[in-house]
Amino acid sequence: MTARALHYVFKVANRAKTIDFYTKVLDMKVLRHEEFDKGCEASCNGPYDERWSKTMIGYGSEDDHFVLELTYNYPIHKYELGNDYRAIVIDSDQLFEKISSIEHRKSGCGRLAVKDPDGHEFKIGKSDQSPRVLRVQLNVGDLEKSKKYWNEVLEMPIVEEKKTRIRLCYGEGQCELEIVQSGEKIDRKTGFGRIAFSYPGNKADVQVVILADPDAHEICFVGDEGFRDLSKIDESAEKELREQIKKDDSEKWY
Repeated sequence: MTARALHYVFKVANRAKTIDFYTKVLDMKVLRHEEFDKGCEASCNGPYDERWSKTMIGYGSEDDHFVLELTYNYPIHKYELGNDYRAIVIDSDQLFEKISSIEHRKSGCGRLAVKDPDGHEFKIGKSDQSPRVLRVQLNVGDLEKSKKYWNEVLEMPIVEEKKTRIRLCYGEGQCELEIVQSGEKIDRKTGFGRIAFSYPGNKADVQVVILADPDAHEICFVGDEGFRDLSKIDESAEKELREQIKKDDSEKWY
């Protein structure tokens, strides 16, 4: 199966703080923004059926970049993070220098680690290339079981295999998935995320399949052609998002 890595989904509790972090700290761009009156049929926003919004943010179009999907549920103002998500790796000399001047910690691999307002960690390394998301790191309870699922069932090629971690990727230049052996059982709690990929297909409508690996990490596959039609950059997206943030008084009525 020739698939393409698209995005990772985060639930966020405060859009204003979150968007400031991604645009002003990580230097990402708001790519698209949508508002919804009821929950997503594919549970994109989690197990909630109230009003919510979706913001795509990253360093470029999903045709060429792995980006992030930020889902905001109006009634929910706090999520509990589990131990499923580990970090997202980004390399950029310019971003590395910027992060070095603010509060951060040094990771074991020499990168600088910072967290968004909800506690999701990002590891920033050096590179003379333009910033891009290189790798998503997820914790797993049994590395061998996870390896069989991702490599054999989902046919994701192994890039590198070590005793406690394995890197996989569907193709050169794509964002990698790194699964890391955890010393404890995986508990995803309410802040769990989802990783999305596209698969080849010639249907114009977007087909969606939701799967789960042995640790219940959610995996979304969408038809590539239909998704490309819907994933165009909207230059007015950040303006629309900022306007919605100003109008949001959900803390008063939830």
